[in-house]
Amino acid sequence: MPTMWLTETQKIGVIFCSGGGLFLCGGVVMFFDRSMLAMGNILFLIGLTLIIGLQKTVSFFSRRQKLKGTAAFAIGILLILLRWPIPGFLIELYGIFILFGDFLITIGQVAGNIPIIGPYIKQVLETLAGGRRNVELPV
Repeated sequence: MPTMWLTETQKIGVIFCSGGGLFLCGGVVMFFDRSMLAMGNILFLIGLTLIIGLQKTVSFFSRRQKLKGTAAFAIGILLILLRWPIPGFLIELYGIFILFGDFLITIGQVAGNIPIIGPYIKQVLETLAGGRRNVELPV
């Protein structure tokens, strides 16, 4: 069985990010359950740090062009913790889109290979990305 090119720490980070995504989706499905949304945020941030490392995570979130997204993401997490889950989640979602919007084209190219629905997913993600076609990836 072929091994992945990820280190063991990065594999654990992928698991944490996946768990964070599941908790975020579960929190939305359970009518914006505050504790599930908070757990999803924590798991996502831990996973991201394990995947790309602490120094790259800090430099990614503190880039000048990403400060608006970082502030929105942090305010969203804070609002969720202060028992305002719906506005907190919406503000956090805006921050995530600003922070990780550069990856939409890459995700669209990968999703374009899915049979039948792939081209549609690719078209939607490219439309959402707007004019970010030739942007260098942020990490």
